[in-house]
Amino acid sequence: MPNWQEFVGQRLSGLALDVAEKEEVHAELSAHLEESYESLRAEGLAEQAAINGALSQVADWDKLGRQIQSARRRENTMTPRVNRLWLPSLVTLLVSIFLLPLLESLGLNPQFFFLVGHHDRTYGLSVYTVWLATLPFVGALGAYLSRRAGGTRRAIIISGTFPALAFFAVLLSVIPYMGLLEHRLDAGARSVFHTWTSEFRHLGVVAGWVLLPGACLLIGVLAYIQTLRRLTQRGVSSV
Repeated sequence: MPNWQEFVGQRLSGLALDVAEKEEVHAELSAHLEESYESLRAEGLAEQAAINGALSQVADWDKLGRQIQSARRRENTMTPRVNRLWLPSLVTLLVSIFLLPLLESLGLNPQFFFLVGHHDRTYGLSVYTVWLATLPFVGALGAYLSRRAGGTRRAIIISGTFPALAFFAVLLSVIPYMGLLEHRLDAGARSVFHTWTSEFRHLGVVAGWVLLPGACLLIGVLAYIQTLRRLTQRGVSSV
């Protein structure tokens, strides 16, 4: 039986990968060729015919090497991005979302503020003050996770404020359909809907779910960055 590991190593010796990655590629491909060879031998083919059959699966070794190298480069590019940006962002989003029902289960319900508008109409606005007070810590958590994974300053800020960005994206997709929704309501429900949306338009929604949470998250991110900077300076000065 041929030495498939040595054979693959000779054909793909020009891969511009580090030693560990190159050995992994050689091992995977040689195992695949050996499996094909054994399968053909089990079907009754002679040894050389089985070898040729296994090798026929690779028409162009140079092209295969380029494809493997390109795929590995994409993996090496995506993995740091996922660890430095998307995972911290997802953690920040999930924590911020699950905090709402958790706080309400503890009896920390939103507070209501009343504003007087046109024609002396009174409008009630619910503000999750306790939830907003916890968001700086959530923002700092996202910034910490991104920084620990080697994220850039931009990735750190995005990871920490990602919940507000996600809420804004949701509102952008929902607000255009609010007029259509109002049109399909009956007269009584339409009046209530119009009262809720016309006085403050969508500014109240944007302020409550994007601006205020975003500001609180950003406070946590900036506090973390400032604390990290001070600790770094203190460590340098003590050397």
